[in-house]
Amino acid sequence: MKEEGRARLGGEALFEDPDFPSDDTSLFSDSSTPIARLQGDITWRRPQEICRSPALFPNNMNLGHAKQGLLGDCWFLCACTFLFKNKHLLNKILPPDQPQWGNSRYRGSFQFRFWQQGFWIEVIIDDRLPCINSTLCFSCCHSPAAFWVALLEKAYAKLHGSYERLWAGQVSEALVDLTGGLAEHWSLRDFSLEEQKQEQDSDQDRRRMLDLNLLYSVKDDCALSCSTHSSAGGASEQGQYHALTVMEWLDVSTVSGSEVRLLRIRNPWGRCCWGGTWIGSGAGWSSVDPVCASDLQARAAEGEFWLDEAEFMSQFDDVTVGYPISEEGHLKNIYTGNLLEHSHQLAGRWVKGHSAGGNRNSSSYGTNPKFWLKVCERGEVLVSLLQQRKWRNMEKCAQMPVEDSKNTKHQHYQAVALHMWKVEKKRFNLSRMLNKPPCASTHCHAYEREVVFHEQLEPGYYLLIPSTYQPGAEAQFLIRVFSSSSTSFSAMKSPAPSLPLTTDGEWETSHFRGSWVEGATAGGSRNFMSHWQNPCFHFTVCDHSGVTSGVNVRITLHQSRPYTDLHPIGFHIYKVPEGVSTQMLLRDEDPVASCVPHCYTQDVSLACCLPPGAYTILPSTYEPDCSADFTLSLARRIHRKVLKSQERLGRTIQEVSHISVMQS
Repeated sequence: MKEEGRARLGGEALFEDPDFPSDDTSLFSDSSTPIARLQGDITWRRPQEICRSPALFPNNMNLGHAKQGLLGDCWFLCACTFLFKNKHLLNKILPPDQPQWGNSRYRGSFQFRFWQQGFWIEVIIDDRLPCINSTLCFSCCHSPAAFWVALLEKAYAKLHGSYERLWAGQVSEALVDLTGGLAEHWSLRDFSLEEQKQEQDSDQDRRRMLDLNLLYSVKDDCALSCSTHSSAGGASEQGQYHALTVMEWLDVSTVSGSEVRLLRIRNPWGRCCWGGTWIGSGAGWSSVDPVCASDLQARAAEGEFWLDEAEFMSQFDDVTVGYPISEEGHLKNIYTGNLLEHSHQLAGRWVKGHSAGGNRNSSSYGTNPKFWLKVCERGEVLVSLLQQRKWRNMEKCAQMPVEDSKNTKHQHYQAVALHMWKVEKKRFNLSRMLNKPPCASTHCHAYEREVVFHEQLEPGYYLLIPSTYQPGAEAQFLIRVFSSSSTSFSAMKSPAPSLPLTTDGEWETSHFRGSWVEGATAGGSRNFMSHWQNPCFHFTVCDHSGVTSGVNVRITLHQSRPYTDLHPIGFHIYKVPEGVSTQMLLRDEDPVASCVPHCYTQDVSLACCLPPGAYTILPSTYEPDCSADFTLSLARRIHRKVLKSQERLGRTIQEVSHISVMQS
């Protein structure tokens, strides 16, 4: 519902965002969540219409923490709590000194920044917020006059396309989007002995058996969130899939001389939902010095409670740890506390039929994208593989069985993994290397947006291969490398376009280089009148009586663009009548052979049989004005008279090796 009237400031209309309007299109994506029942009840109001003296932050900062409303985005609010504790990160997301209410420069808009696939992007919103009866209906601050949370939530909803798309998510994803850093996700549930025996990787065992001592060096700097998958025994109010924030944890001496580890937990609902040993006047406090107990109890603000480590491990199902980030923007290793001052990132893409090779059990695994990592001196190296989310067809998702529709990871992400091998500097045999165990990996394919591994690496050269579990599964991804020592990181260049190995006689191969240039030679497909502006490549097929019937021409078109930015490409072959130039060919002339439809791949190929004559090849992108360089490889079968010779070849050895040079 549109806000009533039009707010003005000194006769000038306040900003109204046309890309995220104050109506149902900004609220709902498919009306599949419980907030769909709010349709027709929501009005949009600016903060000055909600309270007398609005501000981004309250004077009492304890009242500035996030409080969850009717939207199920506790996962996002846990990341907001970490932001609120780290001013340098908050200033990155919400640039300071923006004109607020009461300022002469205020025009009803606010600017935010989010990290997306390797870059910080700007999101500008107006300050009209969804309300019910003049009260914010979604997230807010504990202070009714503070609006940084509500505005940040609106900007994040705009980034996702609607408020409804924030209904469920992962704390780790929100932490990365809000900090540009890394987050790891660990399970706290017990694994059976049989499962532990099946898992042979020591790093995976370490991940499963994690205890808080591993994080001791960064316990005051890292983000720590815990969540439940079902209602916990001691937290009867907690529903399924609820996330909470660990505000602090410390070891406290008891009156008996032992120590107990206590954790202070914040519930985004803004109320206590715990009935354990350390709640209120619980029995646990009698075991601690009264002065210490009083001090700790006073730290618990509204919506916070204490519990001990045993309760924590038994009542929650998993933990998310966000890596600390220094004011200079450097990541800090959560296991050692050391700064990782060097970083690189490269984007890539799995393309069906070209670079989507699947897992290591697949024979096509070696076709996956490959990356070089050079480690200059021994040090800590952390590598992450982050895939780009795909919003699936909402109607199809709504028709999924209930048990499947709950698994949003499977709907939006591929199961991915990252493996790394140490290799020689200049050359290696790919097939032989892949038969050896990797020196580091994420071990198993996971339906996560981002998977991470960390190692102490010796100087040398390493090959990284990201993969999906299913061969042919397509997605875009980003690989990030963080290290304590100097490293270099580069994508392995695709090999030159090649044609299939043949054993049916001799072939003569020619290579042509060309370019599609916007406004000149980028004419697009036959759907466009400009098709004939594409570059032409002429060739002839000779009449050799010694050549038997069958394939006599093989053509491959290779575009020189990265996996992340491919054009759909294809080509047509036209017969050129004797004495007629290409420019004089009739525009409705049908090709004698075609490599279509146009595909988002680096190479397209065609093998065909052409009768003797003159021909021309017209390679094209699907749409006009798509600039790119390309290479056209043309192989023609030839007939050569056999000469008698005394020379013998004892045996033929055919070995396909993958050779690459690492550039420093």
